[in-house]
Amino acid sequence: MSAPAIAGSVGDALGGAVEALAAAGVESPRLDAELLLAEATGRDRAQLAASPEADVSAAEGRRYGEMVRRRLRREPVAYILGRKGFRHIELAVDRRVLVPRPETELLVELALELAPDRVLDIGTGSGAIALAIAAELPGCEVTATDTSPAALEVAEENAERLGLAQRVELTRPILPPEERRFDLVVANLPYISEAELEELEPEVGRWEPREALLGGPDGLDVLRVTIPAAAAFAPVLALEVGEGQAAAVAEMLAEAGFADVKTRRDLAGIERIVWGSR
Repeated sequence: MSAPAIAGSVGDALGGAVEALAAAGVESPRLDAELLLAEATGRDRAQLAASPEADVSAAEGRRYGEMVRRRLRREPVAYILGRKGFRHIELAVDRRVLVPRPETELLVELALELAPDRVLDIGTGSGAIALAIAAELPGCEVTATDTSPAALEVAEENAERLGLAQRVELTRPILPPEERRFDLVVANLPYISEAELEELEPEVGRWEPREALLGGPDGLDVLRVTIPAAAAFAPVLALEVGEGQAAAVAEMLAEAGFADVKTRRDLAGIERIVWGSR
């Protein structure tokens, strides 16, 4: 599918892009078109809305057209822009890592409530959880792990850019040495089942790293291995889970020795966070 022709005004450029994106099945065509045009022109969305008659230069139009073409292929807006906001920080993201999601912020909120001195973030990806905790809990020591060297490169870049490289230890082994101890372990691990993977929106299933999504036939394989292993490191373990998985994960936590298990719902009402303490 080709991108719409870029006309000479903001209003015309947006109108053509919105129509094309909607026809391609994009969920939020107006918002996406505005975000891409703001990036292409260097103006913010408020300026675009206030001046629909403003000119879009030829160079801006070419940049915008290329961005729209990418979005028509259902590439996530965050990958096109190269960044995604997460709580109070902005993260660089690309196809090496998942796009940080609002529901994952619940893990950071829980960490703020518990105010731990030492946190382990397992499967850090872009570093979103670890870096947000470090930014909002200045006295907290944060260790973040991932099995993907490519993901750790992204996390390291984000830590450096945010000035948090000295506060967040990034390491490849999924679990640190056995003698390490933490007050809290948080993890957003792969929890998508094989059947669900085929039904995901193209922005996820086609573009995001499969190894960061797929958790086996029922989505729980990685959690089955990680929960008992992580239990040795901290008295509190908090996990993001998929829809309908909370009960099974709560049982895993109980079996791993976490007597007090609770859940927390996201804005859609889904039991998204399961956490246990002992």
